[in-house]
Amino acid sequence: MSKKQAELLGSRLRGWNLLQKDTKVCSFHNCQEEFQDFYSEENDLVYCNNICAVMDVLDHEHKTTECRLLIDSSKTCLKAVLLHNGSKFPSVPLAYATNLKETYENLKILLEKIQYGRYCWSICCDLKVIALLMGLQFGYTKFCCFLCEWDSRDKKNHYIKKEMPKRESLTPGQKNVVHPSLVNSHMIILPSLHIKLGLLKNFVKAMDKNGTGFHYLKEKFPHVSDSKIKEGIFVRPQIRALIRDGNFEDLLSQIEKSGWKSFKSVVKNFLGNRKAPNYCEIVGELLQSYQDMGCNMSLKIHFLDFHLDFFPENLGAVSDEHRERFYQDISVLEKRYQGQRSARMLADYCWTMKRDVPDAKHRKQSTTLTF
Repeated sequence: MSKKQAELLGSRLRGWNLLQKDTKVCSFHNCQEEFQDFYSEENDLVYCNNICAVMDVLDHEHKTTECRLLIDSSKTCLKAVLLHNGSKFPSVPLAYATNLKETYENLKILLEKIQYGRYCWSICCDLKVIALLMGLQFGYTKFCCFLCEWDSRDKKNHYIKKEMPKRESLTPGQKNVVHPSLVNSHMIILPSLHIKLGLLKNFVKAMDKNGTGFHYLKEKFPHVSDSKIKEGIFVRPQIRALIRDGNFEDLLSQIEKSGWKSFKSVVKNFLGNRKAPNYCEIVGELLQSYQDMGCNMSLKIHFLDFHLDFFPENLGAVSDEHRERFYQDISVLEKRYQGQRSARMLADYCWTMKRDVPDAKHRKQSTTLTF
């Protein structure tokens, strides 16, 4: 309805005593039209067709070396977001889809639509998306690392073998490679948050299930199911709460306490905002303590064992906090549009970023009428 029709309807409903006293009728703004031409819709995908123009309107300097591309998916959508290293500028959505799943073909289409070959941003995503981008076979495979020929099933030599041949090329049909890679391997940024979650998962799974430390986890997180605690499935706020809890460490056995101290040291001195000068020794102590506990070596632990030089120098500049902020902001628009994902929603998100600039001047202000 138009603005006048909405005001008239609200007045009549109020006169018929069909509205509550605190009901408000608001006129919908159209300021997002400034960005709407920069987003296109094709099938189930909404994508940005001119990222440089969006940056110019936002008055941001677009340098590809200072940005990273986040590709992530949930149960409801697949999205690609441009994040600024250091979180100086807000995130800019590049692609959004509701009916597309994480597959090699869909990711290929997404990268083509946002013109990734032109900008070649660094890519930050979880290990599942990394495997799809590099053309690797999905699932628990023998050669699951895209950097070397690590045998994930050779458990006898895990933590023992310290030299691993590097992958010379990702050739389809050889060593669990099924498709040509979509991006260069040196453009991948390993996600620090997923590394933390993986380390805690392996630690909890190796704990004594009859020990006081494991029972304390159940008391600490009563709303988490026993099966999730047994498998070590936690989220970021729970990790922070557990690291700050001094009682948990006192209830651990001697071997578990050594592993827990090493885990906290790696989180603070390597996976945090600053990297300690002796980070190699700190990671080595973690690997030794995990070996003593009997932890299975996962792909995330393998990266710490063989590919420390592949992690960026400043992990704080590419932290996951910027991503979490985007999820919170976009969830508000998702509720407002009630599942109708369109170019208008992404344009509206960009307009909110421009609106929140302190020194910005706007032609109009939203009006609210109370009856």
